[in-house]
Amino acid sequence: MAHAYTPGLIIAEEFHVRKERRLPIKGQVVVFVAGKVKAEDVVARTQLPGDVEPLNIAGILGVPPSDVPQYLLKKPGDPIKKDEVIAEIKSFFGLFKTQVKSPIDGIFESYSTVTGQAMLRHPPMLVEITAYIDGVVTEVFENEGVAVETDATFIQGIFGVGGETTGILKRVADKPSDVITAEDISEDVKGKILIGGALVTADALKKAAKLGAKGFVTGGIDSKDLREFLGYDIGVAITGKEKIGLTLVVTEGFSRMTMMERTFKLLCQHEGKKASMNGATQIRAGVIRPEVVVPLEEVKPKKEKAKIEQQTGIDIGTRVRIIREPYFGKMGKVVALPPELKDIETESKVRVLEVELDTGERITLPRANVEIIQE
Repeated sequence: MAHAYTPGLIIAEEFHVRKERRLPIKGQVVVFVAGKVKAEDVVARTQLPGDVEPLNIAGILGVPPSDVPQYLLKKPGDPIKKDEVIAEIKSFFGLFKTQVKSPIDGIFESYSTVTGQAMLRHPPMLVEITAYIDGVVTEVFENEGVAVETDATFIQGIFGVGGETTGILKRVADKPSDVITAEDISEDVKGKILIGGALVTADALKKAAKLGAKGFVTGGIDSKDLREFLGYDIGVAITGKEKIGLTLVVTEGFSRMTMMERTFKLLCQHEGKKASMNGATQIRAGVIRPEVVVPLEEVKPKKEKAKIEQQTGIDIGTRVRIIREPYFGKMGKVVALPPELKDIETESKVRVLEVELDTGERITLPRANVEIIQE
């Protein structure tokens, strides 16, 4: 049977989710295998060394670098406070003093008799990582982190901004074709992840963020509204580090685009439940998709529930969504994979497939024009 590689998009009512939560440097893991965790629970922590700040003590005292040690009041490793005297020289029988005061709180790390510079280190910064999803710890990576797993409704988008967050799902759209404006955002959205429709305006996002909403899921967004909300043009690198007040996940694309009916129904059926979401997106090598994860209350035992593996190849019967015009956004199933190359409008020869749309229409299009919908 003919087989083709294509990018996939997961929209699944039940999906076995595994998240590895690792520290940037070695630290302490504070949970155990088989332990249940909430999304907000800290699972590991460490301390990042503070920044180093140089201080030219020899220059301030006006003495050769090799003479400074006799005037130091602190030795390497000693704690220091801002404005605390760390070196002092007296002259004219003690009538005059030249002092060097610390510009920071931290540690007196070292002094060089060659350069005359002292190295002062700012206090270490505590770094904690949370579980991100409600689930069970299934593996511990010594001094690094853990793996957390759960069965969940799992929805991937095509673009997002903002980092990891959790909140209670709340619908603000009556149907997936609705446009959400500021007037549709009520005062009770604090701590909520809002379910939108085909489009959300910049004013609506700003109001939601101001009122304390945690996230927003929408079918589409206009590029000018995204720019207005962010305050700058988005780059081509990975997103997810933006400090914008809430996390945004776009499920369909840019401009007004009706949210897929299945996506909208899955989100709405979990309204009032806790969800985790992440807007991090990378479209180059090592694709990262934004996501919404809604842990299921009743989890089947592993022996009764097979883990869904992400599909990367198209076969007969595969569900796909068309990602280019003139059928952009339509869904259907693959009914044929002709092995021979076909001519297209650009006069190029490409591999094609035949798709039977949900409307019953049968079309032929390049294989690069579809993405897998894994349900």
